[in-house]
Amino acid sequence: MTLALLIALPPLAAVLDQPFWVNTVTRILILALAAVSLDLIVGYGGLVSFGHAAYFAVGGYTIAVLAQHGIDAALIAWPAAVVAAAVLAAIVGTLSLRTTGIFFIMITLAFAQMVFFTLVAVKAWGGNDGLPLDARSVLPLVNLRDPNALYFVCLGLLLAFVALAAQLVESRFGMVLRGARSSERRMLALGFPTFRYKLVAFVVAGAGAGLAGALWAEYARFVSTDMASWTRSGEFLVMVILGGLGSLVGAIYGAAVLLGLESFLAGFTEHWMLLLGAILLVVVLFAKRGLYGWLAGANDG
Repeated sequence: MTLALLIALPPLAAVLDQPFWVNTVTRILILALAAVSLDLIVGYGGLVSFGHAAYFAVGGYTIAVLAQHGIDAALIAWPAAVVAAAVLAAIVGTLSLRTTGIFFIMITLAFAQMVFFTLVAVKAWGGNDGLPLDARSVLPLVNLRDPNALYFVCLGLLLAFVALAAQLVESRFGMVLRGARSSERRMLALGFPTFRYKLVAFVVAGAGAGLAGALWAEYARFVSTDMASWTRSGEFLVMVILGGLGSLVGAIYGAAVLLGLESFLAGFTEHWMLLLGAILLVVVLFAKRGLYGWLAGANDG
């Protein structure tokens, strides 16, 4: 049902003369991709990363920097963004996964802050002013300047990543990852190299966030240091928790509801964040499996 609505949205928006809906949902799809990638390690691996925005920013800045040098081919720039984010995730994961709990959270945050301040310091990349893109990348047979075309590309890539993540979590790999979350000592005793499994999951999640960052750069035609801020990482975590940990699809619902609430509440008061915090508190207290878990439970009943 949800997928059918997403596919029908552009023609429906055209009929109703409401083109802004396409732009709004494109934004949701991109941030949902980042949230789904985070859910892969938080929901299934129990790895609460507070630095996921770093990979999102690296993906976006890779697109902008390549465009600066005249490289606007999407089939080159987008894979480069994914690889750059994956390499960073491999470095961060190799060091941070040797710790657990609050220490893991703080190390991921520290790396993200290092990325943030690096982007602030490099004036060639715009520093605090950010870096604009003159035009979107060129994708064969697709005109990314058309909002509807960009929308369907974002939707397709989101679905592809969800399918990939679902295959991973339902495979032997996913079973080991969930087992390590429950009892790493037991998995080690059974002979599974849990560090390798967690590192691969961490890299895949970073690559997904990098792809989301690349799409954000295409959508906004602008990148800034805000993409790497700790508040952005916090938003991704809120989306995952709001939608439901360990559900993948729930992260999409979490992104849609969070961004929807932001737009709705901001129209009523400048203190909308206070109201948003109260709503999130209610969800955490009374829908512990998140919105997706709550809806699934209601359907089962």
